[in-house]
Amino acid sequence: MFEISELTVLARQMNESLRGKTIAKGSLGNSPHKFVWYNRTHEEFASLTQGKVIGAPILLGRWLCLDIEPGYRMVFGELGGKIILRAPRSPIPKKYHLLLEFSDSSFLTVVIGMWGALELYQKGEELNRDYIKDMAKTPLDKDFSRAYFYQLIDEANQKGKRSVKSILTQEQTIPGLGNAVAQDIMFRAGLHPRQNLLELSPADIDALYDAILLVVNNIIDQGGRNDECDLYGNSGSYQRLMDSKSSGKPCPQCGSTIQSMQYLGGACYFCPACQK
Repeated sequence: MFEISELTVLARQMNESLRGKTIAKGSLGNSPHKFVWYNRTHEEFASLTQGKVIGAPILLGRWLCLDIEPGYRMVFGELGGKIILRAPRSPIPKKYHLLLEFSDSSFLTVVIGMWGALELYQKGEELNRDYIKDMAKTPLDKDFSRAYFYQLIDEANQKGKRSVKSILTQEQTIPGLGNAVAQDIMFRAGLHPRQNLLELSPADIDALYDAILLVVNNIIDQGGRNDECDLYGNSGSYQRLMDSKSSGKPCPQCGSTIQSMQYLGGACYFCPACQK
């Protein structure tokens, strides 16, 4: 699944390579997928996109918006898969969930893996959509300060028992993060996934805040994770420290055996010595 770092890379590349292109034809998917969410019929989408011009991309956590000028905004939300700009006169894939053909004969294809939203709104209406509406600050917002993070932890503690993993991955408390990137954040912070937020010291909270910014920005700097593709079909170069491939192997920091467990709807990978 794309997280905020990969979507940042995609947004930058869209701004460089898509912006200004004219849509000759827009098509929704030709391959049925019950977990791909559209808000337009095939006919509506084709009519509303034809002749429009690609504008600026806008990043909202794990939701990437792309202006379709004049007056519309395309939303790519909570998705995993591939969003690829293909060279002029390349063969169109047999299966896709979105296709934008441009007047210069290049085209954009979207293929969804597990699930995702591919929706077209009149500009501004997307802000009323669930998960976008009332979105909290993301790690890339200038207001995501250390003071704000302390406040976030305090508010979470007032609602009851919460764990370190829960604040990173649940309820969109920190939009843009997911289970994949959370593993390295917790490792860098030296915190166990089940660690109760109420038990965190100021030093622990500082370490968690610093780890969030470090990991998110490291992934951006390396073009995304190595198991995700950018707009041109190239894999990123960020190799996660804590993932399924590391389970059972020595910790890169202390040499202890990395363990795995199922917790809060997904696998966790951690060092029992470094993350007590």
